Amino acid sequence: MSKTETPQEKLWHLIKEMKFGMFTHRHSDGQLHAHPLTTQNRSLDENGLLYFFVSRKSEVGQRVQADGNVCVTYGDPGKDTWVSVSGTARVNEDRKDKERLYNPIVKAWFPGGVDDPDLELVEVKINHAEYWDIHESKMTQLLKMATAAVTGTPPKLGDHKEVNMA
Repeated sequence: MSKTETPQEKLWHLIKEMKFGMFTHRHSDGQLHAHPLTTQNRSLDENGLLYFFVSRKSEVGQRVQADGNVCVTYGDPGKDTWVSVSGTARVNEDRKDKERLYNPIVKAWFPGGVDDPDLELVEVKINHAEYWDIHESKMTQLLKMATAAVTGTPPKLGDHKEVNMA
């Protein structure tokens, strides 16, 4: 994180790089279910909302209406970067939001555009997020972990922050 970058800006910087998240919600039987979804945001506004287009045929929209507590996780193993976002989801029927977020990639799944009867927009209000952004090479990480094992002092690897948005 740069000295001028806020934790919220760093969070968005990491999420936009990964783009795809595992969206986890509670199923009607009480178990947790996760779906890979594409984050549709072009930025993270001051309201801390993430947007996802889903199929009305899927359970996602129905489940978030029953229990809006969700977690969205992002990961980039190649860069050793990980993000976990907890928040409250809801179905957003606002046509202007759908028009603003709709793009040619979404058209592959929803060819009828914003009027496609299968298109549903889910928004997640971020309440809390946590990220791990490791900058060290794999060799340096191994060296630090070996040193930690000998000294009994946990290694310091990259940035780890919690971001409260609520």
